[in-house]
Amino acid sequence: MQVTLPVILTFVAAGLDGLLAGASLDQSLKQLPARHRMGVSAFSLYSRSADLSPNGVVWYAGLGISAALFTLAASLATAVAGSAHMVPILLAAVLSVLHSIVTSQAAPLNFHQRKVQSDEAALATVFDQFERWQTVRVTLQVLTFAATLWAVFVLR
Repeated sequence: MQVTLPVILTFVAAGLDGLLAGASLDQSLKQLPARHRMGVSAFSLYSRSADLSPNGVVWYAGLGISAALFTLAASLATAVAGSAHMVPILLAAVLSVLHSIVTSQAAPLNFHQRKVQSDEAALATVFDQFERWQTVRVTLQVLTFAATLWAVFVLR
């Protein structure tokens, strides 16, 4: 395999998409279900201290934006190079746009817990709504990762 800009961008995109999918799976499979065992107030305190802390916001936003941008850049570079193997990276680009759109709905919901932190019923509603969006988002992010891996395997 010749090392070209599309190849480099696709490998970087696959790595970032894998990290993003892993972080999102952690949120969906481990963190969100914990609220049912520890209570929504305690979970909200954890979430505000971790996910919504300056470090958490920089981590999630930086990872999500960079993964999407590298995936889109890999798709564009592959198209400009005239590759015959466009389907996987184009699929990954479309999925990146979709999970970014879903994130634009999920993230504000998660931030909303700051406004209702003393109301357990409102917190439960926020987390239930966030979990629905998060389920769609994690599905799209895992599919994006799978598509970028497919793109890596068809590179020539």
